[in-house]
Amino acid sequence: MNTSIASLLEGKGRALHTVPANVTVFEAVEKMNRHRIGAMLVLDGAKLAGIFTERDALTRVIAASLDPKATPLAAVMTVNVLTVGPEATVQQVMDIFAEKRCRHLPVIQGGALTGLVSIGDVSRWVANAHRAEAESLRSYIAGGLST
Repeated sequence: MNTSIASLLEGKGRALHTVPANVTVFEAVEKMNRHRIGAMLVLDGAKLAGIFTERDALTRVIAASLDPKATPLAAVMTVNVLTVGPEATVQQVMDIFAEKRCRHLPVIQGGALTGLVSIGDVSRWVANAHRAEAESLRSYIAGGLST
């Protein structure tokens, strides 16, 4: 659990899906659906301006009866985005997900957006780590029993 998020991103890849803040909710959701992702990073030039998630679509657009084709993303995105650095550990990110009840954390290094880690990424990493540990223990036990 002390593995850095930078290591997790190396295995996952650093592809980022972004949109400018002036697109509509409809355009952002269309891109989210096309890429099968649950969050869209919103940029102002190269700078992170916000994040728009499935939860934002439900609570700030659908529940508010807003027209997705007429609503600018900037009006409904989350602007105070929690971020982490690449040195953050998997455990620290898991704690943030649990405490803040969020599912996505942009990774910022030197002021630049370098990745996005999701609760699904962390869950896969933990499952793979447990699988590898179990296999290692099986090998150790089997090797220890051989004469």
